[in-house]
Amino acid sequence: MTIRSILLFTAAMLAIASPAMARDLSDHEQMTRNIYEKVISFRTAKGHEQVPAMVSYLADQLRAAGFADDDIQITDYDSEGEHTQGLMVFYRAEGESAQKPIVLLGHMDVVDALPEDWERPPFTLTEEDGYFFGRGTIDNKYGITNLVATFIRLKKEGWTPRRDLVIVFSGDEETGMISTRAQAEYVANNIDPEFVLNSDAGGGVLAPDGSPLFFSVQGAEKTYATFELTVTNQGGHSSRPRDDNAIYELADALKKIEAHKFPVQATELTRAYFGAAGQVTPGALGEAMIAFAENPKNKKAIRVLRSNPETVGTTGTTCIATMLRAGHAENALPQSATATINCRIFPGVAAADTEATLKDIVDNENIRFELMTDVTESPESALRPEVLSAITSALSARGISAPVIPYMESGGTDGMHYRTKGYDTVAISGAWSKPDDMFAHGLNERLSVDAFYDGLDHWYVILKELAGDGDVE
Repeated sequence: MTIRSILLFTAAMLAIASPAMARDLSDHEQMTRNIYEKVISFRTAKGHEQVPAMVSYLADQLRAAGFADDDIQITDYDSEGEHTQGLMVFYRAEGESAQKPIVLLGHMDVVDALPEDWERPPFTLTEEDGYFFGRGTIDNKYGITNLVATFIRLKKEGWTPRRDLVIVFSGDEETGMISTRAQAEYVANNIDPEFVLNSDAGGGVLAPDGSPLFFSVQGAEKTYATFELTVTNQGGHSSRPRDDNAIYELADALKKIEAHKFPVQATELTRAYFGAAGQVTPGALGEAMIAFAENPKNKKAIRVLRSNPETVGTTGTTCIATMLRAGHAENALPQSATATINCRIFPGVAAADTEATLKDIVDNENIRFELMTDVTESPESALRPEVLSAITSALSARGISAPVIPYMESGGTDGMHYRTKGYDTVAISGAWSKPDDMFAHGLNERLSVDAFYDGLDHWYVILKELAGDGDVE
């Protein structure tokens, strides 16, 4: 074999080598990566009913680590006509504990991904260019993986918590939240935790150069409401056009909604967030954050914040068209046209008021509005001192010195249902990412490889501090 052939052969072997071979992984890192790879492979999106298969896999991993059958609770639900499941795992204290339990949240389902639209197969974990690609790599299978792997790690060490720790994983957070609601009711009636920690939001924010800016803690979230707008028409033959076309009439309404800007709003939490985050956010965005915190009527600051996808949702209500369906044949005038409008409503504003605003904007009595979701309006949660201390310890263990900043989530999570039951619920994901790496719900979702491995001690430190003697090894 020539030297050139040897070099080509070596390059080829390196190209197809297992990604894990590129790093010297500890046993825990390898185990966690294996779990991550497996859970990504389950297409736990609406229409595929793969959540039960994922539940079975996770339950097997936990049993193998020493969790008894009595510690693992699997529940069945019908969500929008589909079978899904929830998973609860109890890490029990020895004997009676004087302290209330801590509940740990995550969701196993994902928004669907069409393989033909992705650059890589969405339900295969792909390591490339320093990232893990795949649907759920961030939302929320990293949280699921990290919590399960941490429970397994602690169990293998023989560690016993001072208080019960309870994993509560839902199966339809991205759709009907039927499992979420039922689990929240069960938790309130049977567990009554001291507080709830969520893996589905929050986490570290990195600057463009990869340096840590701050650690965000989700302490509130907007109200989720979806409306369908429908225009009906008697239709007819496509060769005989009418002036009143259902598709055109709906399109006119959508253009009015697109042009509308909901009023700017601010709370003490959002102003505090912008003020603190602005101190460590470079450039015009950071300046706008600080200016808005000082004066929420600052027009220049509003313009900057509302032109940025990362901050627009924190300045008020947003309503956006997400889906369309219309017509019944290519050679027929449409008899109906329907658009889905998804709203993320600022806390304190009722969904009914938002619907009334949309009707005023559209100004067309022929368009029928229908609320498609069960609306949950949740209060803000406090960041408890002991939780702040545990987060700070987890950051210090990684050599990170960064401010911890509560914020309001523009999206929605399972946490809203626990807040409405009176439990302080904050989201504290272990992942760190740059704002422009956020592809949750979109194409080519990804998490950096470094963030994946560097975050594996996150819950380990936090749980040991909150439910142990702080004896982190």
